[in-house]
Amino acid sequence: MDAVVSPEGVSCAPGFVSLAALAPGTKGSVVSVGSSAAPLSPLERRLLEFGFVHGEQIEILAEARPGRDPFVVRVGHTTLALRRQEAQSVWVEVEHSRASPHTPRP
Repeated sequence: MDAVVSPEGVSCAPGFVSLAALAPGTKGSVVSVGSSAAPLSPLERRLLEFGFVHGEQIEILAEARPGRDPFVVRVGHTTLALRRQEAQSVWVEVEHSRASPHTPRP
């Protein structure tokens, strides 16, 4: 899986999205950390150590209001608070559930 920087921003293979772009309640699995075009940064190596490895299940649990930063993510059996900037290089395949449409709260 390759992420490529273009004038439109970072693009990725269809079906994959940056962890930083996900909303609370979203579930999926880790595809990769970083890009094959560049060596891993110290932050990306640390994310791997935290458990963001290929195939690991993730779930976005909560986010701060206002600003959405930091947010709480569960990776495997570990729960972490991350800044969105820290999570930009984690690529995720989102799990699409067959649940009923979301009903807004009053």
